[in-house]
Amino acid sequence: MTKNVTIFTTNTCAYCQMVKKYLGAKGVGYEEVNLDEHPDRQAEAMRLSGTMTVPVTVVTKQDETQEVIIGYNLARLAPAVAA
Repeated sequence: MTKNVTIFTTNTCAYCQMVKKYLGAKGVGYEEVNLDEHPDRQAEAMRLSGTMTVPVTVVTKQDETQEVIIGYNLARLAPAVAA
């Protein structure tokens, strides 16, 4: 079961909007970290994803394991947030 979801985004990222819209439609709550507004967290996003691209969606499960999904990847995102 999903404990929490964090999405690293930027203001100009169309795929970020798509991930947020998808999660909203599924009723999944999330924390958004806009890297344009919080550049101090860019290193965190890069450490998690190994890349400088967004969106980076981090799904943390009840057992504290994390799944990191890069981009708008429904094949990974949908099962990761399923109850």
